[in-house]
Amino acid sequence: MEICNILVVEDDPDINKLLCRILEGAGYACRPAYSGTEAALWAGQYDYDLVLLDLMLPGLTGEELIAQLRQRKTMPIIVLSAKTGLEDRVNVLRLGADDFIPKPFDNAEVLARVEAQLRRYKQFSGGPGGKVLTHGDLVLDKESVTVTAAGKPVPLTAREFHILTLLMEHPKKVFTREQLYQQVWEGAYMGDDNTVNVHISNLRSKLAKVSPTEYIKTVWGIGFKMNDL
Repeated sequence: MEICNILVVEDDPDINKLLCRILEGAGYACRPAYSGTEAALWAGQYDYDLVLLDLMLPGLTGEELIAQLRQRKTMPIIVLSAKTGLEDRVNVLRLGADDFIPKPFDNAEVLARVEAQLRRYKQFSGGPGGKVLTHGDLVLDKESVTVTAAGKPVPLTAREFHILTLLMEHPKKVFTREQLYQQVWEGAYMGDDNTVNVHISNLRSKLAKVSPTEYIKTVWGIGFKMNDL
């Protein structure tokens, strides 16, 4: 079985060591980084399957690192931070993080969330049934985990890629927020529209940067679908 490589970015040596111990105990390979600058260096030299990231770091901040990584990387990023306010959580999701775990954290929860993110990422990055989906000039390749719009690359997070895949696989179907949440987050829907809305907003914003076409349609009072082009 292929071993997943995880970049653990945490400036507190004890917490970093604990996180690596938790993950290595579950069979993952970990690379510790103690600053945002060091993490950016490792990420530029090697490919990682997941990044576990603190926000308050020396050198590059966690927020700056997310923005930098998302210019060229699609692997899941899980933020683990003591900055637990709603604005902080929404901000990192908008920047491109896939999940947020507040400190102090539960060891079992960290491991479960890492496993869930990797499961989704691997499912949409070259597993069986990989194929190319198209919608107008929007092209999604499930095997290479790439998206282009109007011939230009669109860097997406793992969750954004998952959402777009669902919409493009069923272009006529209207997905409710509850359906998207249950399929992408694989959890019970708690009636919080904001999580889904933030990811849809991010997805639209990234597509709009390279093409004026409105690919995703909001069906008011119901949810989202691909626009008829």
